[in-house]
Amino acid sequence: MIKLNDVNRKIICFPAACFLLLANLFFISCNSSYTPKPTGYFKIEFPQHQYQQFQQAGFPYTFEYPVYAHILRDTTFFDDKPENPYWINIDFPQFNARIYVSYKQIGPNSFDKLKEDAYKMTFKHTYKATSIDDSVMETPLGISGVFFNVGGNAATAKQFYVTDSVKNFLRGALYFDTAPNEDSLGIVNQFLQEDMRHIINTLQWKN
Repeated sequence: MIKLNDVNRKIICFPAACFLLLANLFFISCNSSYTPKPTGYFKIEFPQHQYQQFQQAGFPYTFEYPVYAHILRDTTFFDDKPENPYWINIDFPQFNARIYVSYKQIGPNSFDKLKEDAYKMTFKHTYKATSIDDSVMETPLGISGVFFNVGGNAATAKQFYVTDSVKNFLRGALYFDTAPNEDSLGIVNQFLQEDMRHIINTLQWKN
């Protein structure tokens, strides 16, 4: 037969045992290693690279651009009015991206200034850039220019200009309608870079 004082002793000891058990679990969990999960991003389905001709009457240039893009005549360029009607936007709705294309005719003694302005524009909109690499290029059709790769969380990661050094000067810059993030946009930048290079390599002057 269990005595009354023995029952009381067991009732008192039970909460103490629970406390010790919880304390041990707490210290064990504090000493265990924690591995944070990497940031996840939505999977992006990329279409096949296919192209169509941009051949607009009256324009001084022509090129091939992706079938999943739309071309619109630019009415504003960073809140400024375009200098001529040959400025266009190449929109990629699937990626919320746009290539701003500006065109200028080279005047007397203006070629050096156009090149200088192209470099200034690259640096102006890349204040968050960690690096800017410029590569001189020449297309299969004999058009020369410079391609800019911008590192970091810059507003634009890909820019270029092409010219015949005599009459025509065209500049392009890729922007996204979202907060710039090098990690999440990196794969899209690489995909659209191939399209930008195709545009450059197929560009021809019509005058």
